[in-house]
Amino acid sequence: MSTGVEATAPRPIDPLAPARPTYVDDLVEVMSTVGTLPRRTLRTVRTEHFDISHQGHVVRVAHRVPLGQVHTGLSELLSREVFGPGWLRGADVFERIVTGIVLTSAEDPLDAWEHYYRTSLREIEAAVSLGDSPAAGLHGAIAGYAPVYAHAEGQLVGESLLELGSSFGFFSLRQASTRTVTAIDVSPGSVRLLERVSARLGTPVETHVADAAHVPLPDGCADSVVALHLLEHVEPGHGWRIIDEAIRLARKRVIIAVPYEDVPEELWGHVRTLDSEDLRAYGQRTALPFSVQEQHGGWLVIDVD
Repeated sequence: MSTGVEATAPRPIDPLAPARPTYVDDLVEVMSTVGTLPRRTLRTVRTEHFDISHQGHVVRVAHRVPLGQVHTGLSELLSREVFGPGWLRGADVFERIVTGIVLTSAEDPLDAWEHYYRTSLREIEAAVSLGDSPAAGLHGAIAGYAPVYAHAEGQLVGESLLELGSSFGFFSLRQASTRTVTAIDVSPGSVRLLERVSARLGTPVETHVADAAHVPLPDGCADSVVALHLLEHVEPGHGWRIIDEAIRLARKRVIIAVPYEDVPEELWGHVRTLDSEDLRAYGQRTALPFSVQEQHGGWLVIDVD
């Protein structure tokens, strides 16, 4: 029965919102308590790095994450201590808490994100240099996606790159010193953040807000087009359209990577699983030369030219 009150969707994340001393949005409040251990209150869950409580529908998180750990490894930390044990659920809440931890790490939001990106890129480079590890292929772990980046880099051809579903844009940034790079993502906040930070890092990336299935760029605009761990976030029909769009945009090669999972991982926003047969079906449908590979998940590489 209708109550006559319309539910209001939470506002999108603003990654550049002022957040000292506390990051606040429609779903979470995040504050830094680094250097102190607040008194534990009733109905508060305490882990090594987090105190978690609720005030109405808002999740309150007091974190003790040292500045040196404010990098993309936060995903693994939150998964291990908070979301894996089931204290919290939901990809949206997860992303908002990550944003809050980053933004409470410095007075200026852009300074905070610059630190996050620089530290993350160093950690990724170190993991790539080490090669495979016991965590290789593990979602959220730097050692999990570093080999994915390394394998994708080995498949690139030409002097220009277009990344579909770029998210934070770490892969695009790794290529921007040697290639002309364009990054596409459906999230305006992520795109604005990548544009601002890439300029600060001295490796500017051209960015566009767009659905990966409908990109407002001309045919053959990049030598290589990549979609790394994107298809598992969309329904099958949407996935077919993304493949078609990638082929339209590529001059030479399309490179697609997916994780192999038994069930879709809710925390990372996955809505379906894919396997080698799915990738082979995509490849056959294109009527173009392709290969299906297995390396920390599955790969579909399509040669357009």
